[in-house]
Amino acid sequence: MRVWKRAETYYGREEVRPLERIAIFIDGPNLTYTMQQLGWDIDFGKLLRYFSRGGRLLRAFYYASRREGEFDPMLSFLDYLDYNGYTVVTKPQKRYFNYATGQYEIKGNMDIELAIDMLLLADHIDRAVLFSGDGDFRRLVEAVQMKGVRVVVVSTIRTLSPMIADELRRQADEFVDLADEEVKREIIRGAGEV
Repeated sequence: MRVWKRAETYYGREEVRPLERIAIFIDGPNLTYTMQQLGWDIDFGKLLRYFSRGGRLLRAFYYASRREGEFDPMLSFLDYLDYNGYTVVTKPQKRYFNYATGQYEIKGNMDIELAIDMLLLADHIDRAVLFSGDGDFRRLVEAVQMKGVRVVVVSTIRTLSPMIADELRRQADEFVDLADEEVKREIIRGAGEV
């Protein structure tokens, strides 16, 4: 029987086995809002390297809705991610009239796309890293765990109001807090970086 040693480069409390198959799933709007609350920016290249250390990254997904029919300032950022190792999944935002408020609102939820991709990849990965605090993902995490996948959830509890639903944090095999100084030091974007 081989005993696995803790990988020194790993980001959490659990060991990563050599060549463990890893997939990263980023709820773009949720992560963006979390980073605004924390007051610093992520270097997405460093993020890929940090959260796949000690394993083999099969796929990194970034989910975001986009404006249709007008200039979207997110396009250059999404292109950057696409050219730097991410599979960018988008869909057009929908504009609808909210009768309760009397205002037009924009909707662009990507939860279903993220859930389907994670379930489809579950038989091919050992570890899923989910960047979201959305409690709606609790059942998804449970379903993927039942397929033998270890799930790491990345968000924060160290903002004025926690950015992660308690039920999602408790369901995860591991929770990584973005406000943790070690994590921040490894993935923060330096001055002048994209």
